[in-house]
Amino acid sequence: MRLSIVIPVYNSERTIGPLVEQLQVCLAEQTIEIVLVNDGSKDRSESVCQQLATRYSTVRFVSLRRNFGEFNAVLCGLNHTTGQYVVIIDDDFQNPPEAISTLVDKAEAGQFDVVYSRYAQKQHHWFRNLGSWLVNTLTTYSLDKPRDLYLSSFKVIRREVINEIIRYRGPYPYIDGLIFRVTRNVGSVDVPHNSRTDGRSTYTFRKLVSLFLNVFIGYSLWPIRVFTVLGALLLGLGLLSGLLLLIGTLTGAYVPTGVALVLWAIDISTGLILLFLGILGEYLGKLFMAYSGLPPYVEK
Repeated sequence: MRLSIVIPVYNSERTIGPLVEQLQVCLAEQTIEIVLVNDGSKDRSESVCQQLATRYSTVRFVSLRRNFGEFNAVLCGLNHTTGQYVVIIDDDFQNPPEAISTLVDKAEAGQFDVVYSRYAQKQHHWFRNLGSWLVNTLTTYSLDKPRDLYLSSFKVIRREVINEIIRYRGPYPYIDGLIFRVTRNVGSVDVPHNSRTDGRSTYTFRKLVSLFLNVFIGYSLWPIRVFTVLGALLLGLGLLSGLLLLIGTLTGAYVPTGVALVLWAIDISTGLILLFLGILGEYLGKLFMAYSGLPPYVEK
């Protein structure tokens, strides 16, 4: 199998059928498999996907017990792929199916592990564009991502990287975070970005906050280290101010007041507390990132 295509499906009963049909046409000359993952849709998406799996021998279908989220559904789909390259594409036609060959060709020509799509003009709502910008800015620092790389959902991943990604068993998968844990051999290529053909985006403020916290806390120890450094700075400042107070007292150049001594004590104690919490958080953070009992998804 050369090419697998993973499509997370959510409330797309009117678009998923035409998308699968167009994929069959665009990729007719290649050996493909299409993995549909129904992420607890509230419409007839499950029934439509079942019909597609019956109609096309290239289509595999998995339905989840409830809505787990896009990244969880994608992770489920990746576990059911066998292709040398795996493409992740949305179910709303904003990612043109004919651009899949462009992604794969770029990956093969440049020997990239992952190739992201890059949009000259995005057709997302301004709120989603804002959320994407915030998350991309955060990942630049937390994942050591190249500053000019846009982490789009439409991408192709080499099988060797997929095999490492699917080893993740935690409840909060972030596909791009898992990618950058495995490789830095990443490229990008320009592709068109279409307007939605049906329905509206389900990207909400709640999902933005959830994703932001997931990236901020779940895939980097950077927040803990910020407080560790802050605690060390406060402790150092407290020690320096204490030394200056001592020198001033011994030389008679300065007589410390009660307020100055209280502020010095607060500075020292706050620095020690933050430093201790930061070090303790390092251990807890590593344990949290290594062990978790919640499953990322449950197949129906």
